[in-house]
Amino acid sequence: MPETLTLTSGLTLGAALAAVGLIITFFVWRRKGLAFGLRGLAWSMLPLVAALLGLMNVLMQFVLGLFGVLAGLVFNPIVWAGVALVPLMVILYVASGFMKARGIGVKQPGGKAAAPEGGDAPAEGQGAPAAGPATPAAGQVKAPQQKKSGGGDENFDDIEALLRKHGIE
Repeated sequence: MPETLTLTSGLTLGAALAAVGLIITFFVWRRKGLAFGLRGLAWSMLPLVAALLGLMNVLMQFVLGLFGVLAGLVFNPIVWAGVALVPLMVILYVASGFMKARGIGVKQPGGKAAAPEGGDAPAEGQGAPAAGPATPAAGQVKAPQQKKSGGGDENFDDIEALLRKHGIE
């Protein structure tokens, strides 16, 4: 096949592709109706428009390049090794997302691994997290916390309270 098309051969190819599209459009129009036929007519004119604009040579180079790449993929065993690794990669990524969402295999800020959800809490002395401040029983009011002296900024107090709320000190 030649590397470039002349204007005449480009027009001939565009007209032939448009004719094939028109034949298919005729059958689509008869089977599905006028709206589908008009849409098919519009798509059928695309190769002829490309030929008239002189773009048929560009399209041919694109198609030949695409087929060259696909042929290189099909006959190269190293590429198939890469293709075989794609499903493994996707499975590992999805599995890690599920594990992360459930807290399995995720280290806590203290450097310890999180306990599996729904599992028994570890016994005292087996790496159990330190107990936080006791929550008041129903009906009891928590004592107000005293402000630290030292002229701390109000924003830092809010941040400290937020960190204490999440158990970070």
